[in-house]
Amino acid sequence: MSDHSPSETVPNADAIGPVLGRTPSGVFILTASSGDGQETGMLASWVQQASFDPPAITVAVNSKRYINNWLQQSPQIALNLVGESQSVFLKHFGRGFEPDQPAFEGLSTSKAANGATVLDDALGYLAGEVTAKMKAGDHVIYQVQITAAGSGDKLESEKPMVHIRKNGFNY
Repeated sequence: MSDHSPSETVPNADAIGPVLGRTPSGVFILTASSGDGQETGMLASWVQQASFDPPAITVAVNSKRYINNWLQQSPQIALNLVGESQSVFLKHFGRGFEPDQPAFEGLSTSKAANGATVLDDALGYLAGEVTAKMKAGDHVIYQVQITAAGSGDKLESEKPMVHIRKNGFNY
């Protein structure tokens, strides 16, 4: 990854940044395991439906995150949909976790059919398997085929949280 800021290396960065940053995205908690029993969760906002049949989504993960290695070893994941009133998840997962830290301490969780951790209080979840990946600049984009889903009590009554950034060159 480059040590330069995008404003130094991207033509028209001053025009691109504000508009790109205002591109809305959802807020999710991606959960995964290492394959040897360790589990973690991370904030993910670059998630998009990619296919109707089979149902699939894409999710982008910063290349520097250790979870990239885990997704190669154990490709089963869950994406937990965060609602507008659920800022507790942002506070909990916003700082990130080291591989040996308990990511779900104090939260009510269960397991999806694929074994991935599900946050019981999320609006809902999509569980699936990573089926492809692609390098995209400073991120890796994973294609995930959805194999199961579940919904919480607030799925129909609460709006999903939307993330809008001030600048398209950082979180």
